[in-house]
Amino acid sequence: MIKSKIMPTSPEVDLEEIKINAKELIESKEGKNVLFEEEPVAFGLKAVIVTMALDEDTGDSEGINDALGQLENVSSSQIIDMRRAFG
Repeated sequence: MIKSKIMPTSPEVDLEEIKINAKELIESKEGKNVLFEEEPVAFGLKAVIVTMALDEDTGDSEGINDALGQLENVSSSQIIDMRRAFG
């Protein structure tokens, strides 16, 4: 399981658009079970927290994170948590 924090370029950015684009990108790179949360940052700005499952052997977490940071209206993306899921 990987959790990334996506920062939009401004408070006026449509977070739903970021979520749609992020989900498409993650699923195209073999990510699964994509979940989103919004986290208040400051002055009306909210970060999008995305949680995804990614196969440890075939997934490229850094590549996905870098690609998330390149999405339209995104200023940055960083991995904030990474755990192994058993079962």
